Amino acid sequence: MPVKLDAPPRARATAPATAGPPVASAPGTAEDAIRLEGVSKSFGGRRGAQRVLDGVDLRAAPGEFVCLLGASGCGKSTLLNLVAGLERPSEGTVRVPSGRPALMFQDHALFPWLTAGRNVELTLRLAGVPKAERRERAEELLRLVRLPDAYRKRVHEMSGGMRQRVALARALAQGSEVLLMDEPFAALDAITRDLLHEELTRVWTERRPTVVFVTHNVREAVRLGQRVVLLASRPGRVAREWDIDIPHPRRIEDTDVTSVAREITGHLHEEIIRHARR
Repeated sequence: MPVKLDAPPRARATAPATAGPPVASAPGTAEDAIRLEGVSKSFGGRRGAQRVLDGVDLRAAPGEFVCLLGASGCGKSTLLNLVAGLERPSEGTVRVPSGRPALMFQDHALFPWLTAGRNVELTLRLAGVPKAERRERAEELLRLVRLPDAYRKRVHEMSGGMRQRVALARALAQGSEVLLMDEPFAALDAITRDLLHEELTRVWTERRPTVVFVTHNVREAVRLGQRVVLLASRPGRVAREWDIDIPHPRRIEDTDVTSVAREITGHLHEEIIRHARR
């Protein structure tokens, strides 16, 4: 099957958002941090195979913050697993030139018998950091996520928000240029999630990794992302994209964020209705 090289349509969302026809994306370049071309993924045998993704073309530039949005079952997590190298595409190609990405999930997945500092140090050890440097690096990363006094704290002593900050520090300890985040704040209360939005934006601004952030929350996507990609459902395809040109700092309740989120929500509802009619 030939690989599709055409980029999906993209709409530009400014502050405030303006209506207009989609604008074609620029072709991918050798500098892309992530490039998916004609990617499809099926699960199961030939007779009972289920096609989860179909002909996905997606690119992310170095240092870009991309949010993936879509209804449940549209293949967002599957796409993330393909980029991470945890799954192989049934068709098409996935390229991450900088190497294996770092991962952060909804479940913090910290080792409960280790302190926050030791959790981060374990990742540093696996990344090949010399033993003499690990403690200092771990403390530096914990300071980066604003947990300067958490090195000796165990998991049960920390709140959900603190655990996710440690998980972020641990992901950053992998030293990857690409950070994949699968609904990392979904289980948190609204106030804690709001604070972690601020922290993630600050860390991304300082470190500038390429981030692919999966979420069901439209406003979260608009608040965080430079680009929002909407996936259609079953099989998952790129339905539409928006460039988010609202300057930081952004707030979830900002008029511009609300305006763009309303537009994206309308398209999301259309995709959900279209899928229900099949």
